[in-house]
Amino acid sequence: MTKTEELKQRIRTLEEEMQQGNFWEDKERAQGVVRDLNKTRSELAVWEKYDRGNAIITILSGAGGDDAEDFSRMLFEMYRRFSEHEGYTIDIIHQNKNDHGGFRNLTFEVVGKNAYGILKNESGVHRLVRVSPFSAKKLRHTSFSLVEVLPKFERGDEEAFVIPTGDLKIEFTRASGPGGQNVNKRETAVRIIHLPTNLSVTVQSERSQERNRELALNMLRARLFRRLSEAKEKEKEKLMVSKTTEIEWGNQIRSYVLHPYKLIKDHRTNTETNDVDSVFRDGNIKAFLEAEKSL
Repeated sequence: MTKTEELKQRIRTLEEEMQQGNFWEDKERAQGVVRDLNKTRSELAVWEKYDRGNAIITILSGAGGDDAEDFSRMLFEMYRRFSEHEGYTIDIIHQNKNDHGGFRNLTFEVVGKNAYGILKNESGVHRLVRVSPFSAKKLRHTSFSLVEVLPKFERGDEEAFVIPTGDLKIEFTRASGPGGQNVNKRETAVRIIHLPTNLSVTVQSERSQERNRELALNMLRARLFRRLSEAKEKEKEKLMVSKTTEIEWGNQIRSYVLHPYKLIKDHRTNTETNDVDSVFRDGNIKAFLEAEKSL
């Protein structure tokens, strides 16, 4: 059951309880139910709002060197092609490329209706097994990339999610292109660190420092929003491993095996396919996304 379905079920249960003939006999308890109903309705509105909006996706290369950074590129192409088929557009927010066209890290926005609601459960560690194109001996290699999917926080959302100024460290640097060369003589790139959690966000997509700062703050709010939401789920589900925010390398949610056989399998839903070319070349991940609705 998804979070929105769980909240809707909670609302139906509370509303049914309020319709009982003896509901107001215990006034104190009845007032508590009304407060709970209003709070649950507000929480549902927040979740539905972000589900309907854009998604901010960050792909971070983990263990595997050039192979992991190339895997991050493959994942980006997979999500880009999926987005094209869905009529979504992709806006690059920040990228750190290597000399082989791979990504050390990459952040982009998927723009389209329900993008976050559809893609949010792609968050987690993804694992690739293949014969390395970077190995002269053509050895099999395993690499990992971390995918993080966040809701798009819009201007005005800061009123609902305030971050104290003293909790932030803001750094300004020159925006850079592939290979590290500077493409902007002014310090327009912005990095914001949330000191209590050490979460950080870097944005360099806009020409102005102020606009990059605004985008970085909204992304940081989204990351904190997700962390707090998952913390509530942890408490409720007794720290289930599948719901943890601090994902360790190796705790993969999905494996992409290209050698010695071809198989892509999601370890949470057991959804799998042998048509790896369709997944990477065409972004055909709908079967995985449909199965994720049950998470």
